This record gives sequence, C-alpha cells and structure tokens, in this order.
Amino acid sequence: MADYALRFYRDVFAPGAGRCSAPPAVRTIYVRSGYASIDGDKLGPDEALFRDCKTDIVPGSEGVTLWRYEFALLDSASVFFSDATTSDLLLEARLTTLPQSDGLMMRCDSVEFPPGGCAYTHTHKGPGIRCLEKGTIRIDSDGHSTHFNVEEPWFEAGPVPVFAQADAQNATRFIRISILPRTLKGKSSITYVLPEDQDKPKSQTYQSYFDEFFDE
Repeated sequence: MADYALRFYRDVFAPGAGRCSAPPAVRTIYVRSGYASIDGDKLGPDEALFRDCKTDIVPGSEGVTLWRYEFALLDSASVFFSDATTSDLLLEARLTTLPQSDGLMMRCDSVEFPPGGCAYTHTHKGPGIRCLEKGTIRIDSDGHSTHFNVEEPWFEAGPVPVFAQADAQNATRFIRISILPRTLKGKSSITYVLPEDQDKPKSQTYQSYFDEFFDE
C-alpha cells in the first residue's frame, strides 16, 4: 500500500494578486479571511470547499488568506503558490492509521467550546489535522501536553486517546480535516475512552462543511 501524508498550508494573497492554479489533488480550501473565486465559486470567511482536481484560484480585490489541506503521496512534491505573498507548509503528517475500509472520505468541520469547555478523553476513527481559529487549547495525548494558539495546527492520529481543554476565559474554535471511512458519512467519528464519560453532558458543538468521497 502506498504511503500518504496530510499537509496543511497557509496561503496569503495581497490585494491585486492574480489568478493561480494548483495541480490535481484531493484538497480542502478554507477561507480564513477575505474573498476568493475558486473554480468559479465565490467563497468568503469561514467557507470551505472540496476539490479532487486541478484548482483555479482568483483572490478577491482586497486579498485573501486560505487554509489549504491536501491528501497526497508522501514522496510527492509540496505545492506552493509563487504569486502569493506567502505560501507556507505549516504541517505535514504521515498517515499510518488510515481506515482499512471500502473507501475513504474527507470531512471538513469545526469544533467550538464555550469558555472552560473540554472534550473528554476520546479517539477518532481516522486521522486528521486541526487548526485553531480562535481562543487557545491544550491537547493531552500520548503522555504529552501541548498548548496551541490561533493559526497553530496539530495532528491527531485517530486511535491515540486525546483530552482537550479549551481556553478558560474565551470561546475556542478549530477547523478540522479528517480522513474517515465512507460508512461514517453524516455520522460522528468520536468514541469516548472512559465509560463514565459516555453520558456526561458535552460542551463542544460542531459545524459541518462537507463529507466528500475520494479515491486514492
């Protein structure tokens, strides 16, 4: 089986930047700020779309900041935009825990916590990258505790248990891209590790952007 990676880029285009193109790939593009026309679809802040082909991007007149997630062969070249003010690969994670199923799906959603909220120790049925959109968060996993601030990404393998503690004073929200089995379309991927946490009230809320099937 081929080795795959999930990559997270931040692309910043200044006002007046011209059209650019990304080669075919399985990707999500999320608009962090500003506006852009992507393959003819106009997207604004907090909107996202899925593509599994060549992608044409026309930044808005006031510029745009994009968060771009790509599922790619591990040894393939990274994709940067030469016309961007900055185009940076912020995180690359080798996917060693891809679901063994009859097909894969890319999910884009967000998770939001009220001040002081948490996600009890849990696992997911597939790997993914998260990036903090607002607030701060502490992630406890595999014997380590790490704090993340706005626009800092992290990777979760899926089967490795995670506990998340959100900002005590402010609402916290992150954008999440997951690679999941197709059987989970429209369904939660989370499993709580401790039996006593199953029925506790949960503070996090979710916004779904899409579940899209793709071929490796």
